[in-house]
Amino acid sequence: MVPRVPLPPEIQLAQRLAGNEQVTRDRAVKKLRKYIVARTQRAAGGFTHDELLKVWKGLFYCMWMQDKPLLQEELGRTISQLIHAFQTTEAQHLFLQTFWQTMNREWTGIDRLRLDKFYMLMRMVLNESLKALKTQGWQERHVEQLLELLTMEILHPDSQAPSGVKSHFLEIFLEELSKVGAAELTADQNLKFIDPFCTIAARTQDSLVLHNITRGIFEAIVEQAPFAIEDLMNELDAQEEEDGMSEDDEHEQDVLSKEPGSPHGAARDRSEKLPGDGEDSVGPVLQFDYEAVASRLFVVASQQGTPSQNRKRLYKVIRKLQDLAEGLFPEDDVPEKAYRNLQEEGQERRTKKRPKSRSQKQPGKGGKEDSRPDPSSGSERRMRRRRRRGSGTEPTGPQEQLGGPGGRGARKKRRRLRAGARVKVAGCQELQTKQRPLQSRK
Repeated sequence: MVPRVPLPPEIQLAQRLAGNEQVTRDRAVKKLRKYIVARTQRAAGGFTHDELLKVWKGLFYCMWMQDKPLLQEELGRTISQLIHAFQTTEAQHLFLQTFWQTMNREWTGIDRLRLDKFYMLMRMVLNESLKALKTQGWQERHVEQLLELLTMEILHPDSQAPSGVKSHFLEIFLEELSKVGAAELTADQNLKFIDPFCTIAARTQDSLVLHNITRGIFEAIVEQAPFAIEDLMNELDAQEEEDGMSEDDEHEQDVLSKEPGSPHGAARDRSEKLPGDGEDSVGPVLQFDYEAVASRLFVVASQQGTPSQNRKRLYKVIRKLQDLAEGLFPEDDVPEKAYRNLQEEGQERRTKKRPKSRSQKQPGKGGKEDSRPDPSSGSERRMRRRRRRGSGTEPTGPQEQLGGPGGRGARKKRRRLRAGARVKVAGCQELQTKQRPLQSRK
């Protein structure tokens, strides 16, 4: 009788990870972590590419078999944190590479009901891979290796990544980078993180990839610019308060805060909340040098081999970034601290106009009230527009149309004028409207 050859440990673990019983799967995940730590600690140890592909296939079906959202989240966190069990950076990158290759291979077989759990797993794995960079001190060599890995496996035209994987990755990359490194990364480091996206956006022939990069990376930077300014101003205010506080005041405040039930302690606890803890906050945001981002995009977009549609799309983004670099951005996007004075001035002007419109409703000489509506009110204007559109007997010329020369509606024109109102930022300490600066932290 031929003796039975034992299976390699990777295959045994993969079979247990894909088992039908949850207890078996949970035990297999714990054993896998211990096995990774023990094997990568040896100088001659480590995993091969094929071995990690087998491990990830077992982990993939372990996630596939898991039901209930809370248990799925817990399992996804446990699986993604396996990257920290590897003792070398090369082993970590190989673990990440085989993960994305597994997702690319198995993506088309995922049904609609299981799609959300794998979206969550991709987000968690990306988050933990960025945390691994953080523990390594954001070393430039390791950052370049990770970005090259992600580019080759997901964004490169020769990669096998389906459109769903690419789209989700581009949607979550900037969010997860903000969560992990917003408090530490400088503008120069953030520019290196988005440099591969600049190159791919200029070269890709896939219109969907171009749209997702523009929307998920570059336009997200533009949209978050007001909040980045707000965070920068909060940091500057905090530094000024710390510098202006004397040692006696610090000692007195510490004594008061230690007293049980002291209102000073409660006030201090409230003041120590992070800027991103508010209800209306978007969370931590990254700081960028908008002029540097615009210059980098212009370099890749102006190359001879860049397709015309890519160049046209990127030039629109470049103009927005250049406006931000010059201290110009729409008034609607200015943070609350930056346009509070503008709102107060507008409110004062409106209150001055109200008595004039109310006086038309006062009784006249004959003792009768004027029941006609205010000609300047919005309802009366809407009624006149309806009558003009309905009658058709009073055609208007090109200069008298509602949209003006462009032929657009009055509503669109008003929105453009309101969004086009600009606020200039003068330096890092004050705005021209006595607001916050636009310069990003470097």
